[in-house]
Amino acid sequence: MTARNGSGAGRWRNRGRGGARGRGPGERATGLRSLAGQVFALEALIALLVIAAAVFVTFHQAQADTERDARIRSLAVAEGFAHAPGIDAALTSPDPTAALQSRAEATRRATGVDFIAVLSPSGLRYTDPRPELIGQVVTGDLSRAAVDGESFTERFRGEPNDAVRAVVPVVDERGRVVGMVSSGIGVESITHAVQGRLPLLIGAAGGALALAVGGAALVSRRLRRQTHGLGPAEMTRMKEHHEAVLHAVREGVLIVGADRRLLLANDEARRLLGLGPDAERRHVSELGLDPRTVELLESGRSATDEVHRAGDRLLAVSVRPTVAGGAESGCVMTMRDTTELAALTGRAAVARGRLQLLYEAGVRIGTTLEVVRTAEELAEVAVPRFADFATVELLEPVLRGEEPPEAGVVTTELRRTAMNGLRPDQPLQAVGDTIHFDVPSTPMAKALNAGHAVVQAELASAEGWRAQDPEGAARALAYGMHSLLTVPLLARGVVLGMANFWRADTPEPFGEEDLSFAEELAARAAVAIDNARRFTREHAMAVTLQRSLLPRGLPELSAVDVAYRYLPAKAGVGGDWFDVIPLPGARVALVVGDVVGHGLHAAATMGRLRTAVHNFSTLDVPPEEILGHLDELTGRIDDREPEEPDAEGRRRDEGITGATCLYAIYDPASGLCTVASAGHPGPALVGPDGRVEFPELAPGLPLGLGLGDVPFEATELRLSEGSKLVLFTDGLLEDHGRDLGAGIGLLRSTLARPDRSPEQTCADVLATLLSPAPRDDIALLVARTRLLDRERIAEWEVARDPSAVSPVRNAAAAKLAEWGLDGLAFSAELVLSELITNAVRYGADPVRVRLLHDRSLICEVSDGSSTSPHLRHAATTDEGGRGLYLVAQYADRWGTRYARRGKTIWAELRVGTDDAEPVAVAVPDLDALEDLGW
Repeated sequence: MTARNGSGAGRWRNRGRGGARGRGPGERATGLRSLAGQVFALEALIALLVIAAAVFVTFHQAQADTERDARIRSLAVAEGFAHAPGIDAALTSPDPTAALQSRAEATRRATGVDFIAVLSPSGLRYTDPRPELIGQVVTGDLSRAAVDGESFTERFRGEPNDAVRAVVPVVDERGRVVGMVSSGIGVESITHAVQGRLPLLIGAAGGALALAVGGAALVSRRLRRQTHGLGPAEMTRMKEHHEAVLHAVREGVLIVGADRRLLLANDEARRLLGLGPDAERRHVSELGLDPRTVELLESGRSATDEVHRAGDRLLAVSVRPTVAGGAESGCVMTMRDTTELAALTGRAAVARGRLQLLYEAGVRIGTTLEVVRTAEELAEVAVPRFADFATVELLEPVLRGEEPPEAGVVTTELRRTAMNGLRPDQPLQAVGDTIHFDVPSTPMAKALNAGHAVVQAELASAEGWRAQDPEGAARALAYGMHSLLTVPLLARGVVLGMANFWRADTPEPFGEEDLSFAEELAARAAVAIDNARRFTREHAMAVTLQRSLLPRGLPELSAVDVAYRYLPAKAGVGGDWFDVIPLPGARVALVVGDVVGHGLHAAATMGRLRTAVHNFSTLDVPPEEILGHLDELTGRIDDREPEEPDAEGRRRDEGITGATCLYAIYDPASGLCTVASAGHPGPALVGPDGRVEFPELAPGLPLGLGLGDVPFEATELRLSEGSKLVLFTDGLLEDHGRDLGAGIGLLRSTLARPDRSPEQTCADVLATLLSPAPRDDIALLVARTRLLDRERIAEWEVARDPSAVSPVRNAAAAKLAEWGLDGLAFSAELVLSELITNAVRYGADPVRVRLLHDRSLICEVSDGSSTSPHLRHAATTDEGGRGLYLVAQYADRWGTRYARRGKTIWAELRVGTDDAEPVAVAVPDLDALEDLGW
């Protein structure tokens, strides 16, 4: 190919040097010698002739149009004057000239004609623009008007001048021609009118000629660029060479431009590459070529005899740039069919396909940590490039995430987990069915026992397979199943299941060369399945642990109606938790928290924090103090001994870097809710009318950051009865493709529905915000508030005088009788006497007493002192010290809580019991008890 092109180029140069033009080597034709110059001259000549003809025709047409207009106007003027009133009478008057001369001249000037002459029937002029002609006879034939009474126009030649005139007879009332009116325009006037248009016509012709020549010049310039200044002879020779390359050369030739679009492909290239008739001007990536060939053409690099695939052919390809050293250069690719490698083409293609399939298997199998999905991916990879149908059967323990049986245990029962095929109407057992291999001679049983792949090239001859399930085997054979390859799924030497590959539509059966590929494919899938099994087991363990650490039930409370939801993440268990803790005084603590990180360690940390919250709640301190205690505890949770070298690494791997917590205390007696946050999202507050608010809380730092010197702050909220307090973790709001702001917007619109119970609210929130696969744990707690009836609250203020104890005690007894709690009167009076007496004696102002009738009777005595009482056993000789001992004996629970100023000692007495007091305790009268000390 190169030699032929080179000789052609040499012939061109020799002809250029020896021709009449005398051009040197490499010179191009210029001026009229080039094809572009000749095209320009021809176009300019044609334009000149066309424009000259157009000017000639336009001029003569204008002259004809002007003469026609003159005839029409002359006839109109003559008829108008002839038919004017009084014309016939004037013609029969003694002096027609005197009567008509002035009228005729006025009409002539008004109409713009050159003359109007009134004539006698014999042609004698009565009027004329030239007075010297009046009385003379008009020349020409006027018989058509004078005799026939017909109006006519004509081109008159004669004296006084040539003109286009019209002659109209004047007829009296009796129909006689009494005269004629002649009107006309001189030929000279017509010629002047046409000549007045001539400059414009010539100018237009000149402009048209200039445009035509300019257009021809642009076309010639573009043609010169495209033809590179070649003359007709050179173009002819190039055409001959072009045709030879296209149709005669037996090597494939592709010419690709700098933009990597195909410029030319000869017939051989089209045949070798299978190019269509519309291949030119398409990008090389759109021609359906082999990816390696496309990469070679796009790269711009040179190549010599590289082997590339084209369908079932192997081509030896050479590539050279069209411009040597050019930065933006096209390329020429030549190719030839290496038929001597045809015998190796099939094997190379199969090997390459198998390697590609193994690579894809490594990428596509094990994308999730789900056992079933991993099995489905194995079946999807194998069909259709290796098998027509594929099934995967796994052991039941593997599906549950448990350890499979040890090696050596005979397995005869598997669960079909995945199936894929070319057609949906397959005859195999469905997914979920139990597959039995009781006959040892089946290919499946042989593979499981031997631990390697087994091929059954002809299923019709597989007696063991047909004996295992005669009806199923008959259906499969009738369907067209003719070949089977079965391979066990082994991981760590233990059988997890097996994969079966079937062929029905592919005529070639499985062969021995397919065994190694199937085993490699199964080995990769088995590792992924085993990883998914382990993850399933660990995930189940973590979920079990976490659920065991979360509340299994909520207490019955008078303060709130509560509903909750907890959902673990799909990717791994986290540390979200919630809690509802009853507090003294009919109050309740609502808690939501989130440990940073995932896995067992996060779940265990969550359990410890929840236990700590319960313990700190018994202190009955404000929420901000409880968060302070939690912060200090969390900072110590993951502390390890300094001699452990990998302590920091394990802490980093486990991801425990802190926790967030929201702690709220609701008091149904006052409707006051006190909330404090340690880096946790604030609650949503839903009013009884459905109005949703997100109260602003003082932002606190997450727990465990070592910043315990920064105090937490609490926010007080006044809640109406029927309000809903919604606490949640950030996993509810943030998810795939949704940020915190969007999640809050969805939550707001979902909660803005009044008259919904807490259970209905939880269901609505999850239905709106829950994604199919949440990436983080979700904890949701909805509490609808109640207020304690004011009729079931009694309060008194007590003076700092021992004598004030008895009136309060008596008032309390009366209130108990009003509430129907007479059975508790003695115990309540005793407890109140002890608590009030000690507050008066040892406390500080103000002293207040409050009774709450809830599920139990709650007695509270508050004073301004922070002195903490202690329970002790008095000696026999002690006069005091038995007060709190008696309170502890008669009350179900008692304790102390501290406020910002002072303390409250409370005691709860069970309502509905007949045991007024313990039998073993001897009690003096109540007045005497007031003298006993703590």
